[in-house]
Amino acid sequence: MEEKTGSYKDLLVWNQAMDLAVAVYGATKSWPKEEMYGLTSQVRRAASSIPANIAEGYGREIRGSYQQFLRIAQGSLKELETHLLIAERTGVAPKATTDTLLTSAESVGKLLRLLIRKLSSSS
Repeated sequence: MEEKTGSYKDLLVWNQAMDLAVAVYGATKSWPKEEMYGLTSQVRRAASSIPANIAEGYGREIRGSYQQFLRIAQGSLKELETHLLIAERTGVAPKATTDTLLTSAESVGKLLRLLIRKLSSSS
């Protein structure tokens, strides 16, 4: 894979995904304790999966594998968005919080799509 950055840590999409995961952990600290093993756990797992899959795909050093892991990251992103909407609808999270997180998620999603397209077009 030519045109690689020095590390996955140099990728804007990975950095934004990390920021999103950290924001999710911060936001969920105030969620009800009875959700710790339910919605809170699901949201945190989905959020941390996004940068983890970006990094894992990058580490495979095979374009097809990298693209597949980026698609898995996209799936985790959609899962996160859905869990956040459930949290909002059930009153676990305030709309202001979910709106902020969903805006960040949208930005990460755009960057993921751009990176997948770039890798597809440079094959």
